[in-house]
Amino acid sequence: MTTPSFSKLGVAEPLRRALAAENYIHPTPIQIAAIPLVLAGRDVVGIAQTGTGKTAAFGLPLLQRLAAERVQAGPQSVRALILAPTRELAIQIHETLRNYGRHLPLRHAVIVGGVTQGRQVDQLRRGVDVLVATPGRLLDLVAQKHVRLDAATTLVIDEADRMFDMGFIRDVRRIVAALPRARQSMLFSATMPKEVAHLVTEILREPVRVDISPQAVAADGIDQRVYFVETKDKRALLHDLLRDPAMTRVIVFTRTKHGANKVADHLDRAGYEAEAIHGNKSQGARQRALDSFRRGHARILVATDIAARGIDIDDVSHVINYELPDVAESYVHRIGRTARAGSGGVAIAFCDPAERAALTAIERLVRRELTPAGGRRRPIDETAAARKHPNYIRGRNSRAPRARRAA
Repeated sequence: MTTPSFSKLGVAEPLRRALAAENYIHPTPIQIAAIPLVLAGRDVVGIAQTGTGKTAAFGLPLLQRLAAERVQAGPQSVRALILAPTRELAIQIHETLRNYGRHLPLRHAVIVGGVTQGRQVDQLRRGVDVLVATPGRLLDLVAQKHVRLDAATTLVIDEADRMFDMGFIRDVRRIVAALPRARQSMLFSATMPKEVAHLVTEILREPVRVDISPQAVAADGIDQRVYFVETKDKRALLHDLLRDPAMTRVIVFTRTKHGANKVADHLDRAGYEAEAIHGNKSQGARQRALDSFRRGHARILVATDIAARGIDIDDVSHVINYELPDVAESYVHRIGRTARAGSGGVAIAFCDPAERAALTAIERLVRRELTPAGGRRRPIDETAAARKHPNYIRGRNSRAPRARRAA
């Protein structure tokens, strides 16, 4: 079956020209399904993992419809509102849409917390066509009467399940209440928990559901491995693995902000170019860390789950789960930072005996057993058997062989 082109999907020439300049030639399944619906004015619920092209799926038809209407945004007003759960994702969506729409006469702005609001207020003063925002800062500026939402004709909620996880659903409802009832609404989410399903019924009107959930939860191009290692030996194992020159661009995930700082400090002392990113850092520091990693100045990014979704960085060769997440779905989003755009990638998990339940939940979710480093199957016993396993990393004084370095 021939894949339709962006032209066949109805995407206008100025947008196709911008896509061609980015060598973005073939639409993805979520774009093929969603673009015609959005162009037709339908409300859409999109279910798809990160990295599947969701931003273009709603962004291209949104930009096209705004440009075709030839309406100018009034002072402090907004024509289209896009809500994102994190600052990084909001900034990335803003930059992507501004790039796609560079041949269209539209004004774009992004408002996020963690920075002074002066520049954001200045951008809003004349009115904007496309506003990308995080919920908290948007509500602050609405309360201060720096922005009005009563003229918005389009609403997009991205990563809706993450909105719920981060406790933003109440803020989202307050924002929706300030919007006109007559509008086009879209909601995109990697999963559909019952809370998000309730939100769909509240804010969308006869939506069309587009479900591009893969049969395999994690991308097929990811080589998933596990080392059984005590927590006290994880630093030494990480240091050993990073000696491998095949690890060209690496994201290391920790559970906590404090843990991310400790790992980054350890790597810095060991002579590695590493940056840390988590919620306690200022927005400027987070952007500098991401830019350094994206440009290749830093080989390693140590992150909490704030970077597990929506951060699109090319050529991440390895993702290392230094600590397994408490929620199995977070593992899928973490390893989804590699093997993007059809490339391959390696995901390595460090598993302490106390994390065996988390590993079991992950393997149940991804419907496969992670490959123990060295190629042998892990034993089923939770603790004692794990300690006897030939790939289990013991203390430095143990005579047991260390697991071989991953390629």
